[in-house]
Amino acid sequence: MSSYTISPALNKSRVFILQKSELEKRFDPFFYVPKLLELEKKVLAKKPKKLRDFVQGLASGATPKTTESEKYYAEKENGIPFLRVQNLSQTGVLEFDDCKYINEETHNGMLKRSQVSAGDLLVKITGVGRMAVASVAPEGFEGNINQHVCVINTGSKEISETLAAFLNSDIGEKLASRRSTGGTRPALDYPALLSIPIIEDKRILQITAKVIAQKQKNEAEAVKLLSSIDDYLLNELGIKLPEPSENALKNRMFVRTLSDIVNKRIDPFFHQDKFINNLTAISNGNYPVKQLREIILGNLIKGSLPKQDEKDGECSVVQINSINADGTIALDDLLKAKNIFSKQQKLQIGDVLVVITGATIGKIAFWSYEGDYFLGGDIVKFQTNSLSDNAFVYHFLRCSLMQTEIKRNITGTTNGHLAPEDISHLPIPVPLLDKQKELAEHITSLRQQAQQLKDKTNELLKKASEEIEEILIGKE
Repeated sequence: MSSYTISPALNKSRVFILQKSELEKRFDPFFYVPKLLELEKKVLAKKPKKLRDFVQGLASGATPKTTESEKYYAEKENGIPFLRVQNLSQTGVLEFDDCKYINEETHNGMLKRSQVSAGDLLVKITGVGRMAVASVAPEGFEGNINQHVCVINTGSKEISETLAAFLNSDIGEKLASRRSTGGTRPALDYPALLSIPIIEDKRILQITAKVIAQKQKNEAEAVKLLSSIDDYLLNELGIKLPEPSENALKNRMFVRTLSDIVNKRIDPFFHQDKFINNLTAISNGNYPVKQLREIILGNLIKGSLPKQDEKDGECSVVQINSINADGTIALDDLLKAKNIFSKQQKLQIGDVLVVITGATIGKIAFWSYEGDYFLGGDIVKFQTNSLSDNAFVYHFLRCSLMQTEIKRNITGTTNGHLAPEDISHLPIPVPLLDKQKELAEHITSLRQQAQQLKDKTNELLKKASEEIEEILIGKE
C-alpha cells in the first residue's frame, strides 16, 4: 500500500488512502475523512468524557397519525407541545413558532416514555442538515417529541446547557456527523450518539448566553416588523375589520335563513357571524373584489405524492412539511423521487402554493427558486393572470383575515381538507396592477428586513462557534 501515491492535483480531503490497520468498525469513506480524523485526535487529546457519561435517562418519541388528528392532536390552548426537529435551535433555546400540540391522552399514553421535563436535553438524531442540534427544555416545561429527536435526562439544567453549547458548536456537529449513518436521511443511533466526545468548559456558556440575548433582541424587532404587515395591507386596501364580539353565549347564537345556506355547508361553524362580518369588510374596501378563480391562469394544479417504489429518484419534491410557517421553503430536506410528474407540476418562479390537507393545512408559500423542483402531494399551486400580481395575492392570502377565511373552509374532523373549489372561491381585492406591485414590494421589503435580523443571529452563531473552537482546541 505504501507504494501508492495520490496526485497533488486531487483534493486530499476527498481522495485519500488508508492502511488496513487504520480501519475501525466502519468501512464507509466519510468516517475517515482526514479533517474529521484530525479533529477527533485533537479533541481526544483533551481527555474528554463521552456523552453517555452524562446520561441518566434516554428516549425518543413517535409521530401519531395525522390521518387521525382528532384522536391524538390538540390546539395550542389545551394541548401539550409536540417537539420536532424544527423546534430545536443552535442557540440551545427551544423555538415554538411552528410547534404542534398533542392531547393529554396521547402525552400520558402512547408517548408516555418520551415525555420532556424542564432541564432535559433534546438532540436531533435524524435528518439532513446539521446533526445533533441540541436545545434545553426551559423551567416549568412539559412536552413530548417525535422519532427524529431524543430526550436526555442529565439531572441538571446546567449540565444540559453545557452539553447543548458543545453539540451546537461546529466541533460538536462534525463529531456527530462523522458518527451518523445513512445516505438520503442521515441518522445517529444510540451507541453512535452516546459515543460523541464532550469537552466540558463552562466558558462556552458565556459565549452562547451573549448570542441568545442578541437573538432575542433581533427576534423582537423582527416580530414588530412582521406584525405591522397586516395593519399596513388592510389599511391600504381600505378594509376595516369589525371589533371582535365578547365571548358570551348570546354572541355565539345566531339564525340563518334557508336562502343563506342553499348550496353551502350546513354546519354552524361555517355560518358564524365573525366570518360573515369579515367578508363584509372585504367587500366594503376601497377596491373591487373578485374570486380567486377569476384572476388565475387556468385551474389550480394539484401535486403528486410518490409511492414507496417511486422514491429515491432524481426529482426534488416539495412536500407539505417542506413549507415553513413563514412561507419559505426548506430546500435542504426535500424528498427525492422518480419523475412521475406532469409538466404542469414543475414549479415555476412566482407560483403560489397552498397546503390542502395534513398537519400544516392552510399554509401558503411563494416559489422564487430556479431549477428542477416538483409539486408534491396535498398541495395545489397557481399563478395569476394579467389582472393581478402573484406576490400581492400571496401576501393577501397570508394575512390574518384570509387565514381565518381559509380555516373556515376546512372540512373533515379526523383529517382536515381544503377543497380546491373552496380555495378558488376565496375573495381577493383587485386594485390596479401598479398598486398591487407597490403593496407587494413594500411587504416583501418588510419580510426581508425581518429575515436580515434573523440572519444576524446565524452570523453570531458562526462567530461564537469559532470562539468556542479556539477555547477548546486552539487555532489551526
